[in-house]
Amino acid sequence: MTGSEGTAPDIRVPVLIVGGGPAGLTAALALSRYGVPHLLVNRHHGTAHTPRAHLLNQRTGEIFRDLGIADRVEAHATPGHLMANHVFMSTFAGPEVARIGAYGNGPDRIGEYRAASPSGLCNLPQHLLEPLLVEAVQEACVGQLRFGHEFVSLEQDEHGVTSRITDRRTGRDYTVRSDYLIGADGARSRVLAQLGIALDGATGIARAVTTWFEADLSRYSAHRPALLYMGAVPGSPPADGRVFVSLRPWTEWLHLTFPPPTADVDVEDHEAVRAGIRESIGDPTVDVTIKNVSAWEVNSAVAPRYASGRVFCVGDAVHQNPPTNGLGLNSAVADSFNLCWKLKLALEGLAGPGLLDTYHDERQPVGRQIVDRAFRSMVDLIGIPQALGFTEGQSPEEQWRLLDTLHEDTEEARQRRAALAAATAAIHGQANAHGVELGYRYRTGALVPDGTPEPADERDPELYYRATTWPGARLPHAWLENGRHRCSTLDVTGRGRFTLLTGPGGEPWRDAARDAALDTGVEVAVLPIGAGGGPRDPYGTWAELREVEESGAVLVRPDGHVAWRARDHGHAKELPEVMARVLHQPDPAARRTGGPGA
Repeated sequence: MTGSEGTAPDIRVPVLIVGGGPAGLTAALALSRYGVPHLLVNRHHGTAHTPRAHLLNQRTGEIFRDLGIADRVEAHATPGHLMANHVFMSTFAGPEVARIGAYGNGPDRIGEYRAASPSGLCNLPQHLLEPLLVEAVQEACVGQLRFGHEFVSLEQDEHGVTSRITDRRTGRDYTVRSDYLIGADGARSRVLAQLGIALDGATGIARAVTTWFEADLSRYSAHRPALLYMGAVPGSPPADGRVFVSLRPWTEWLHLTFPPPTADVDVEDHEAVRAGIRESIGDPTVDVTIKNVSAWEVNSAVAPRYASGRVFCVGDAVHQNPPTNGLGLNSAVADSFNLCWKLKLALEGLAGPGLLDTYHDERQPVGRQIVDRAFRSMVDLIGIPQALGFTEGQSPEEQWRLLDTLHEDTEEARQRRAALAAATAAIHGQANAHGVELGYRYRTGALVPDGTPEPADERDPELYYRATTWPGARLPHAWLENGRHRCSTLDVTGRGRFTLLTGPGGEPWRDAARDAALDTGVEVAVLPIGAGGGPRDPYGTWAELREVEESGAVLVRPDGHVAWRARDHGHAKELPEVMARVLHQPDPAARRTGGPGA
C-alpha cells in the first residue's frame, strides 16, 4: 500500500513525527541537526498554552547542549540556585515543618552535581520551552512543522508507513508516506493504540487539580528559595497535599491539590479555587489572579513495547508517572535523543535493522525505572503529615496543637521529630535522585561489552551518580582545555558522530578508525586527550575517570553513551568489528568478500 486506497500519497518524507510537545520537538530538532528531512504534525494549533512540565535536569541540559540550544534555554529559565530547597510547611504564612537541600544544592551534594555535568538543573515551564524548540527547528530549515494537523490512522508494511492526517482548519484529509514514524502524541496516544499496545500499570491512582496563578509571595519564599513548597494545612485530609510550584520567582505559581475521590471538583468555580489557594497560603489578603485550572488523573504505567515495525513511540505515549521527581519531560527528551541518531543511520543504509530494535531495548527499562521511582516518591510525601501525627477526622484545632507542640521537650514530641526526620530523609529520593537522572546505564543494545563486570554501587544508586566508562553508561564529564577554551568531554563528543577518545600512545587507533570507516561506511572521529593535536586534561580528571590506559580508547556514540572501550592499543584492530556490531551490520570480512551475510 502506498497511499489511501492504493493511490499515491500526498506527501513523502523520511520521518513523520506525530505530536509537538517536548518529545516530538526534540526529535525534530535532533533530525534537523543530523540533516534528516521530516514532517511534524500536531493536532493543537500552537504550542502548549499552560506550564505543564517544567523541571529540566542535568541530562536534559546536556542533550540541549549537544543540540545547540542550551544557551537560549538557560537565558529563559530560572537557575538552579533558586530551587535550592524543598520546604515542608503548614501554610506559607504558618509554621515551617522541615526543609531539605534539593537538586544538588545541599552542602553535602553540590560538589557532586557540579563535578558530574557541565550542565546545571533549571526550571523552564513547558509553555516557554516549546517555542524555543520550534524556533530552533525552523531556523535549521530541514524539517516542516504543521500545527493544527491531526493524525488519524496509520498502516505500515515492510517498506514504510502510510498515515492519514486531517487539516483541522480546512477539514481536508491527506496521506503521508514515511520510511519511519515517531509517535510523540502523549498520554492516550493514538499512535500507540494503532499499534495495539496498551500500557502496563495503574491508571487513575489519584485525582489532581492544578491551578496556574499569579500572586506576589516573595515575603514568604525569597528567604527560602525552592521549586516546591509542600503544605499540610490543618483540617484537610493528610493525603490531600497542597503543593506550590514556583514557575517565576516569586510571582507565578502552580498550586496542586489531590482531592479525595468523592469530592466535587468544579474547575470553573474560580472563586472557590482562589479561596482554596488563600487557605493554603494562610493569608487571606494576598491578591490571587487565576490563569488556568485543570483536573487530571495521576498514572503510573509504562508500555511493554516501545516500537512495532517502523513505528516508534516516545515520551508520555509510553511512560506516564506522577509528577514527583520531574522525570516525565526529561525522559521524553532522552527517548527522542536515543532514537534519532539510529534513524539517521538506518535511512542512510549504514545500519542493520537490529540497530533500531535497540531503541526499545535501551529505553524501556529506563521508562520502568522512572515510573517506579516517581510513584515511590509520591508515596513518600504522605510520610510528612503522618510524622506530624495528623490523622483522618482530626479537627483543625487539634492539628494546629500538634504543630505548636512539635518542638517541646516531651517524649511524644521527640518521637514525632524523629519520625519527621526519617520522613524528610526519604524525600531525598525525589529531591536529589542524581543516579536516576544521570546514572542510568544501557545493559543491552547498541554497545559491545568489554568483558568487565558492571561497576558495583557503593552508595544508593538512585541517590548517587557513579561515573564510569563501562559500555552502556553515559560518558563521564571532565573539563578539558582546547587552546584557551574550556570544554567538556561531552562537548567534544556527540554532535551526530561516533568519537574515539584515546591519549598518548594511542596512535594505532587512527589506522583502526580509518579501517572501521572503510568497512562500515561510518566515520569515527579520533580525539587524543593529552596528546599532540588534542585537548589537554589540565585537572587530570579524565585520567581518573577513563578506566583505561593512556593508549586505550573509549568509543562514544552520537548520544554520548559509551559503545565500547579497550584497555590499551593492543585491541585497536578490533574496532572495525566492534563498529559493525554496534551498528548491527553484517560481519565486515563477509561484506568485503561478498560472502554470507554481505
